[in-house]
Amino acid sequence: MERDFFLVLYEKMGNNNDWDIIIIGGGLGGLTTALHLSGSDVKVCVIEKNVIPHHKVCGEYVSNEVLPYLRSLGIDPISHGAKKINEFTITDRKGISLNIDLPMGGFGISRFALDNLLYQAVQKTATVFFDTVVDVEFDKECFTVITKNGKTLTSGFVVGAFGKRSNLDVFLKRKFIAHKSPWLAVKNHYEFDFPINTVALHNFKGGYCGLSKTESNVVNACYLTTFKAFKKYGDIDAFQKKELSKNPYLKEFFEQAKPIFGKPLTIGQISFDEKSAVENHVFMVGDSAGLIHPLCGNGMAMAIKSAQIFCKLYLEMKRNAPVKRAELEQLYAQQWQATFNQRLKTGRWIQKTLQYPLTSKLGFFAAKTFPFLIPKIIEKTHGVSEE
Repeated sequence: MERDFFLVLYEKMGNNNDWDIIIIGGGLGGLTTALHLSGSDVKVCVIEKNVIPHHKVCGEYVSNEVLPYLRSLGIDPISHGAKKINEFTITDRKGISLNIDLPMGGFGISRFALDNLLYQAVQKTATVFFDTVVDVEFDKECFTVITKNGKTLTSGFVVGAFGKRSNLDVFLKRKFIAHKSPWLAVKNHYEFDFPINTVALHNFKGGYCGLSKTESNVVNACYLTTFKAFKKYGDIDAFQKKELSKNPYLKEFFEQAKPIFGKPLTIGQISFDEKSAVENHVFMVGDSAGLIHPLCGNGMAMAIKSAQIFCKLYLEMKRNAPVKRAELEQLYAQQWQATFNQRLKTGRWIQKTLQYPLTSKLGFFAAKTFPFLIPKIIEKTHGVSEE
């Protein structure tokens, strides 16, 4: 009888391994989800395999569509030095340029700085474990998450925020992971005289390079290319000098800009295949749910926005009744598709247009002739500000 009493008491109290939600991944999507939910009395933990913050291969321009939401969570990038951006420059391979005012605008901030702002806030209300998830099991409405260092954590729900490509994608048998991707990305920070209020996209054979200033006044240069285009030259320095520099704007940049990192950051096997917003009852946010082509400059905002969609649905259902898993999964998948599906389709269309010389030339000619087209296309890859 005494043993039964203490067993019941222990179950009521819970233990350190019992969570309402476990978030796998501590990037923008994961940290935003943790901050939003833990601020509403949801017991949350984040499992992240790398130290936070660290530099990542990423374009570092964020659409203003998520600025009001970030501020509602107590995160104000502008007050921490993020650069206000309201102009967009795009060039074709030969350097023919188009300059427009951005319909909504955005801000430039490094992933290092933005992740750190979120992480410092999350630490106050949620728990972060630095570990690697090796197994996720779902049985009888309960998740069991096992880590490399031997932790066994349980929760009612799991959010997958583990980025573009992860071993967990293999474990969960996600369809896209079986397909090889031809894309790789390269990033570095540079000292260079570049307009503070501008984000630029410069095309070259096999890809495109984005430039924008960050909170530390350095220029983030991040480009996406195909393995086919890259392997002809063999290394990054030769590729930049002999291929990217065929675009006169990139030639000037790489000849004059002073790199900050000892060597560029790289990532391969970047997949733009369609993904599911819910897989094996795991709610995917950020790049785990879908990745827009970097040329659209809106991946960071999409990661934050997807976290907002999940959190709002979860909290609304939690306030009104016990959270019904099937209903939440259906609603999240529907809202994710309604919010992002058109953006992804437009991104794929733009990427295909710019990939081939003839269609790229025709596209630039149309944009020069009808300059109102570019803002309309940009609007198709961005949401609206809730401010």
